[in-house]
Amino acid sequence: MSSATLASREADVATSIGDNSIASYDVEKVRKDFPILSQEVYGKPLVYLDNAASAQKPKVVIDAMCQNMETYYSNVHRGLHRLSQLSTDAFEAAREKAADFINAETSDEIVFLRGATEAINLVAWSYGRTFLKAGDEVLISEMEHHANIVPWQMLRDETGIELKVVPIDDDGNLSLETFSDCLSAKTRLVAITHISNALGTIVPLKDIIRLSHAAGAKVLVDGCQAGPHMKIDVRDLDVDFYCFSSHKVYGPTGIGVLYGKLDLLNAMPPHHGGGEMIDRVTFEMSTYKDAPHRFEPGTPAIIEAIGFGAAIDYVKALGQDRISAHEQGLTAYATERMLEIEGLRIIGQAQEKASIVSFVMDNAHAHDIGTIIDRAGVAVRAGHHCAQPLMDRFGVSATARASFGLYNTRAEVDALVAALHKVKELLG
Repeated sequence: MSSATLASREADVATSIGDNSIASYDVEKVRKDFPILSQEVYGKPLVYLDNAASAQKPKVVIDAMCQNMETYYSNVHRGLHRLSQLSTDAFEAAREKAADFINAETSDEIVFLRGATEAINLVAWSYGRTFLKAGDEVLISEMEHHANIVPWQMLRDETGIELKVVPIDDDGNLSLETFSDCLSAKTRLVAITHISNALGTIVPLKDIIRLSHAAGAKVLVDGCQAGPHMKIDVRDLDVDFYCFSSHKVYGPTGIGVLYGKLDLLNAMPPHHGGGEMIDRVTFEMSTYKDAPHRFEPGTPAIIEAIGFGAAIDYVKALGQDRISAHEQGLTAYATERMLEIEGLRIIGQAQEKASIVSFVMDNAHAHDIGTIIDRAGVAVRAGHHCAQPLMDRFGVSATARASFGLYNTRAEVDALVAALHKVKELLG
């Protein structure tokens, strides 16, 4: 695809969305961009409130992927023929878009991987094995996703590093004073979420990074929940590593981003070996390309990268400030309405919070809640949300979680509340 065609598509996205001011946000118009939202479930309109797990896809993303498969698909980087050149241009354009999305200095700092989980594992395996030694500390918080716990436990068991956990308060806040108290002369890496997937807590990330760097530690951020909901500026944050996944930002599954400062990426050995990531191979030895390609062996997720690029175009054209304002309004409204239900308790009411409401109800397990309201067409997540230590912290085995996206409405919040009243009716 030519650069002119790519620019034309981006202009079409912006035109279809229209005025970019916060006051002009037209959620009903936005909803028409998502084909799946027009369907019914059990004869009821679909109310999709499971966006923290995975978001739905606008038509422009679906079309971009189909167009690649139908008109110019080929493997990238290695081909001299026209289709390969077009696919390579579109693939690398997606990398440029991802770099711009988080304000990276160069697209060479953007590594395409299967998702944020692989990104964290890459840093643990490659950076951790190379630069951390027995007795060094990795600091995580009490509200991390398993993807930001298990890799560090595996590294601990292999190398003898120490894993320390920063506690949070009963509302889900992480205080800078508590964080600072947990830093020590042995802290070498801080691995922390930007927004908790189970509580919605927004951590004071810039100050955490500043304190960590002052203590001599690098910082990796799990930005999966931040990507869809707020502007991210890795240069302003001065973060060392930042990762997020496409499928939560209205793109396809199977692809995500690891951002790393270029000097750090080039100092890290590859985590997998194969074609494309090499500079020279003999039977005696191999040498490797610089970042990002040293971390991208084999055929990449070409179609998915193109869809990811289209999703970034869509979100940026709609306006991240407008999205955030819309979702904050929904979260406040949902919190107010849900607290009217006797016996319902919201888990996590931090001072700074994104569009996630996790809750429990008297006499009703989270799975029962999810099952009952599903019959009303309302989709939420129920379980431990890959955050079992956090569930233990709050003394619950699971929560139900409603998470809002750019296409959700107050009417859908009302449908959720009505369905929860039905749960109370049935289960007391």
